[in-house]
Amino acid sequence: MKLSNSLLVASLIATSTSVLADEGMWQPHQLPQIKQQLLKNGLKINPESISKLTEFPMNAVISLGGCTASFVSDKGLVVTNHHCAYGSIQYNSTKDDNLIDKGFLAKSFDKELPAAPGSRIYVTESLTKVTDKVIGDLADDLSGEARYKIVEQREKDLVAECEKADGYRCGTYSFHGGLEYYLIKQLEIRDVRLVYAPPSNIGKFGGDTDNWMWPRHTGDWSFYRAYVDQDGKPADFSKDNVPYQPKSHLEVSAKGLSDGDFVMVAGYPGSTNRYRTSSEVTNQFDWVYPTAKRYREESIELIKRVAPKGTEANVKYLSTLAGLANYAKNYGSMIESYNKGDMLERKMRLETDLNQWINSDSKRENRYAQSVTQLTELVKQSNLHQERDLIFGYINRSALMPVAQRLYRLAHEKQKDDAQRKRGYQERDMTRFTQGIKRLSKRFDVEVDRETVSHFMAYYLELPASERVAAFDKFYHIAKGTKLTSINKQLKAMYAKTELTDETKRLAWMDASVEQFKASNDPFIVYAVAMYDTVLVQEKKDKELSGQFQKVRPNYMAALIAYKESLGQAVYADANSSLRVTYGNVKGYSPQDGLYATPFTTLEGKLTKYIPGDEEFDMTAKEQSTILAKTYGRYYDKPVGSVPLNFLSTVDTTGGNSGSPTMNAKAQLVGLLFDGVYESIISDWDFDPKISRSIHLDSRYMLWIMEHVSGADNLIEEMDIVE
Repeated sequence: MKLSNSLLVASLIATSTSVLADEGMWQPHQLPQIKQQLLKNGLKINPESISKLTEFPMNAVISLGGCTASFVSDKGLVVTNHHCAYGSIQYNSTKDDNLIDKGFLAKSFDKELPAAPGSRIYVTESLTKVTDKVIGDLADDLSGEARYKIVEQREKDLVAECEKADGYRCGTYSFHGGLEYYLIKQLEIRDVRLVYAPPSNIGKFGGDTDNWMWPRHTGDWSFYRAYVDQDGKPADFSKDNVPYQPKSHLEVSAKGLSDGDFVMVAGYPGSTNRYRTSSEVTNQFDWVYPTAKRYREESIELIKRVAPKGTEANVKYLSTLAGLANYAKNYGSMIESYNKGDMLERKMRLETDLNQWINSDSKRENRYAQSVTQLTELVKQSNLHQERDLIFGYINRSALMPVAQRLYRLAHEKQKDDAQRKRGYQERDMTRFTQGIKRLSKRFDVEVDRETVSHFMAYYLELPASERVAAFDKFYHIAKGTKLTSINKQLKAMYAKTELTDETKRLAWMDASVEQFKASNDPFIVYAVAMYDTVLVQEKKDKELSGQFQKVRPNYMAALIAYKESLGQAVYADANSSLRVTYGNVKGYSPQDGLYATPFTTLEGKLTKYIPGDEEFDMTAKEQSTILAKTYGRYYDKPVGSVPLNFLSTVDTTGGNSGSPTMNAKAQLVGLLFDGVYESIISDWDFDPKISRSIHLDSRYMLWIMEHVSGADNLIEEMDIVE
């Protein structure tokens, strides 16, 4: 069955992609199968070369683990979004030396700054299909938990074998809901340094107000550099390390683009949900997104109240605030678009048509009907405790409670053979674990942390008794009628007594035994010990449910793919943080009746938004005067009448694509993908070619700022600039 499903996917992609517009996040090896569409849209290089991970330009595209980037010099220079490097800019900032506000430029290699602990550059080197090795011989009568454990162990074994080569990070990725599995091998560069970041009035111009909006005037770029040891191998930070020499890098275009030009984006999109069922859609948009939006907005207000601007605590939470605001606005657009659109109705029609197609043939009915029914039931089960689970999720956005639990879990996991440990606690994870413990020092404030726990504890106290957790209630002395004031009193005592606020002592707990944890009187350690058994019981339940999904969803996807094939429609895999390529053209759109958004913004457009001293719309005097003097240099675009700043395209992207290189028909870098328009945020669930637009930084604006405003001549000289 697994082989026939794989052949079904390949056949579908090869025969029916012509019906697509610019929709789809394609795996590189699929690109030759859509060769005609790529050439028709304007690609000028051989699609075969784009399909090979070890050849140009794919080997110049890299992952930062949550964002995308690309090499732009033979000395390991990396360009990505400003907001992707924000954590590193924040890490190197203090109240008196705020690099977020004033920017940073290293004029020589020795002036470059270490990125935030845990920063990585991942260079993808191979992708191997391992479906048969993961799920090929699994018995149908396995329990969900047994299936989950077998799949997990097989994936860990594949990863362990892959990582025998020093300096590599490997991972297994499932496609089409678990219908196919691939093993991806990446070179893991651990010495990452901050090279250049424009000030926030360039890199974050427009702030939360302009986020997801058009017209946009944001200079969303920064530069890192990758370093390795003198033998060219990945190594921890050292003054003796040397710049990494990538196998290839992208040329940077000073010529840019025009309306209608071909563009493609290669990157690591996080996740999309285009094949979810109508019941999943209903729950997500009617409850999850509205509730999560409210919780995030409350978190923002809490942090701003407890850590006002100008304080050291505020600097520590700037990255957190940016992330909270980004997703709050994202969820708002999702809800708005969902309520105005007909996605749910179309989902329900699709499911009706799918069921009719399945039931009209006895072979299809025997093969698929049960999985459709089972998936519906599993979705219901997964939502049973979602209110409690979401509250706990936001309680654990605090620092000390989850850190204590992770440290105690580490003590238990270290008692096992490495291969048997839970993911995240194996030897391969210890460097990252340690850096996470260290990074907390720059992103933690006692008052903010305590207030976060208190705020969401209030919601927990409102839950019915049947939804509460016995061990949690026992630790916090919660009974019927318990008031938040008593919880706050206990929290205040906990934060006053704990030693986990000290980085050295947090790190020391990484080497402690289970017995030492049990003997501790540190209140957060006591909490971790008290909750441990309850966490294990919940994990067991979660594995059972996840294992059932692993069995049922692939069969559902196989049914959906077969049905779509019968209609001549393509089904590409949802995004899953693996390397994808999407293509399209520079193009405006109509956000509402009577309005048309042109595809380029300009320097003068930014000047019209300028508000002196405003946190979001301020500008440097140097940039203002240079614009007013019309000092455009070689970056002037005659059709636009200025230097283009941002532009729109029809490429299909999502979160994780941030920082992705936008390439022209010759695979030269013409910009960086950094956002989508407000109306298209729902494309994670429902792609609409009429309004789905991605927003890109124009390479000409980046080069113009570097040359005429920032004085980053050393970096311009290092890059290959083409005209």
